[in-house]
Amino acid sequence: MGPLDALWHLANLFAVPVLMGALAAALAKGLWRHELAGVAYAPLAGWATAANAAVEVAGLVILGRDGRIATYAAMVLACAVTLWWRGFARPSSRR
Repeated sequence: MGPLDALWHLANLFAVPVLMGALAAALAKGLWRHELAGVAYAPLAGWATAANAAVEVAGLVILGRDGRIATYAAMVLACAVTLWWRGFARPSSRR
C-alpha cells in the first residue's frame, strides 16, 4: 500500500464520524434553537466528531473490523451523550 492509498483509507475511516458529528450538531442546533442559542456550532460539532472518532477507533480495535453495526450504534450513543453534555449539562461553559 502506497502513501496515497493509506491517506484514502484514513479519510474513509473518519468520513462517517466527521459527517455524523457535523450533521448531529446542526440538527441539535436546529431542533433546540432557543435552548442552544448560546452554544457555538463549531465546538459542539468538534466534540461530537471527536467522540465519534474515538468510538470508531475503539470499534476497530475491539471488533477487528470497520463498519460493524455495533460500532455505529455506539457512535450514535456517544454522539447523543456528547451533544447533551456540551449543549445542556454545562451551562456555565457557554458564557
